[in-house]
Amino acid sequence: MKSTAKIVVLDGYTINPGDNPWSRLETLGDCTIYDRTPPELKLERARDAEILLLSKVKLDAATLNALPKLRYISMLATGYNNVDVVAAGALGIPVSNVPAYSTESVAQTTFALLLELAVNVGVHDTSVKAGEWVRCPDHSFWKTPIIELDGLTIGIIGYGVIGKAVARIATAFGMKVIAYAPRIPHDPGPTPISFVPLEELFATADVVTLNCPQTTDNTGFVNASLLGCMKPSAFLINVARGGLVNEVDLANALHTGKIAGTALDVVAHEPMLAGNPLLSAPNCIFTPHIAWASLAARQRLVGIVAANVASYLGGSPINVVNAQYLGSSS
Repeated sequence: MKSTAKIVVLDGYTINPGDNPWSRLETLGDCTIYDRTPPELKLERARDAEILLLSKVKLDAATLNALPKLRYISMLATGYNNVDVVAAGALGIPVSNVPAYSTESVAQTTFALLLELAVNVGVHDTSVKAGEWVRCPDHSFWKTPIIELDGLTIGIIGYGVIGKAVARIATAFGMKVIAYAPRIPHDPGPTPISFVPLEELFATADVVTLNCPQTTDNTGFVNASLLGCMKPSAFLINVARGGLVNEVDLANALHTGKIAGTALDVVAHEPMLAGNPLLSAPNCIFTPHIAWASLAARQRLVGIVAANVASYLGGSPINVVNAQYLGSSS
């Protein structure tokens, strides 16, 4: 039997722009779905919700305290830094996330970005379409050096499910894998890997890829000091969170040739601001936060969100990220 719980989705458009129905969620209660919610409408739209679903809308302590009917929050993402989970816990509100729904899509995008840095497919496609191959006296030409991945070292920051997937693919390319994780996993899996200190990873790797969550402790940790450790031939790839990187320092590193290039699926402020210093930096390529967004991954996301809500309604919420704070004092 369908419950009478009031369910509100505050920013559902990127999950379902028209190809990924919310039907499983809609069977669970009285469901209202907003494509986007500007800050000034947040309280009005969330006021009567028992269950709130969101991705990028921010819920700070003041907002949470202004929503007395709210009993449960499920993120529409793996990350949950947009919600004050401590304040939610103090109010007895469990917060769930959506783990491991986009692992293969994110790992795939990591290598799409790396291969673009290594081969510059886009540059050569543009060149051919501009007539340069037609006019070329030789059967072959290249606008940039072509870099072979076999034998290079990839350094993975964060070794959760996505980091492990990146390591698996890197091994298939013949790359040596090193990694840094605050807590070295007891079972790192079948991929041959060495765990090294952070500074050693940046100094050793030919490719550094960020695959870790953003926390208050690691915000901006990729800074001038660590970038200065890197080889001038090395690449940096970020498919995790833009706030992990000091963007001014990275732009300076690119302008001064301290590193060879970077590929970013994320930036610190999204949508990107017109004044982002990386827009004018050389050897910097972007995708607009799409690593997670394959239809297959978004379908898994909706399924897990529906399971999160159903578990809450059944009295045993799953994927709760703030269990340690539930019932604590503010």
